[in-house]
Amino acid sequence: MKVTRAAMPLLPLCQRMLPGRLAGLSLALLKATALEFAILAGHLLLYPSGITQERRGSSARLPSPDGAAQLPTETKPPVVLLHGFIDNRSVFVLLRRSLAQHGRQQVESLNYSPLTCDIRTAAELLGRHIEEICERTGSKHVDVVGHSLGGLIARYYVQRLGGDIRVRTLVTLGTPHSGTRVVPLANAHPIVRQMRPGSALLEELTRPAPGCRTHFVSFWSDLDHLMDPLETACIDHPDLMVQNVRVSGIGHLALPVHPAVATGIRQALDTERTGAEAAGRTGGLTVA
Repeated sequence: MKVTRAAMPLLPLCQRMLPGRLAGLSLALLKATALEFAILAGHLLLYPSGITQERRGSSARLPSPDGAAQLPTETKPPVVLLHGFIDNRSVFVLLRRSLAQHGRQQVESLNYSPLTCDIRTAAELLGRHIEEICERTGSKHVDVVGHSLGGLIARYYVQRLGGDIRVRTLVTLGTPHSGTRVVPLANAHPIVRQMRPGSALLEELTRPAPGCRTHFVSFWSDLDHLMDPLETACIDHPDLMVQNVRVSGIGHLALPVHPAVATGIRQALDTERTGAEAAGRTGGLTVA
């Protein structure tokens, strides 16, 4: 990963001022922070393009980037992308292209309203959206990729609303599965309160879920500034088939954007797992 030019002059100074391991950590944090700002700037430019709900069926066959030929693959379930808090589907522009190039012919995004005040309501909306996709495409299952809050909405749908009958694999990116303590002043928003440790909604997700058929793959970053503690982005539940993947070298905003993470997501979606193989697995991905 390359650091933006604006941050480069600061690197030698940090190396001189900070000893050994601390310097390495600080340099990695500096690189990740510079990348976060670059991604934020780009996303702000793209944000208006994702405000409206996409037309149903319009994304069934996405063009490959740079006119590249699509790789031949067998038929795969549709992929549903779900964005995070105060965001929209534009965050997935690069991931969608990556999935399309590698054989995912049906990729759709759901925009939930920024006025949504309850994760449960958003999960019900997701369920209706998935049922419509299955009816339209003839597919019995879908795969879901959720960034941040989007992953929590999808998990609630799977665990609490019977969504495991439809969702084959759920990939979460920087999702506060156990709650996050960052930005206390944001508690004024009901959804933020639901993402706090010990909230009633998160307590629901700790309840037994015997026989849950969905495979969970959770990507969490060791430099995610929105997860406190960092390990809250891991899933820890005795009844769920889970693989937690640690990502080193990038922050929260980079998770749905970075090409190395996109490769990990594709591998997670394409891997056939049995319950015994999926349960309790861990992995690692270094992108710095």
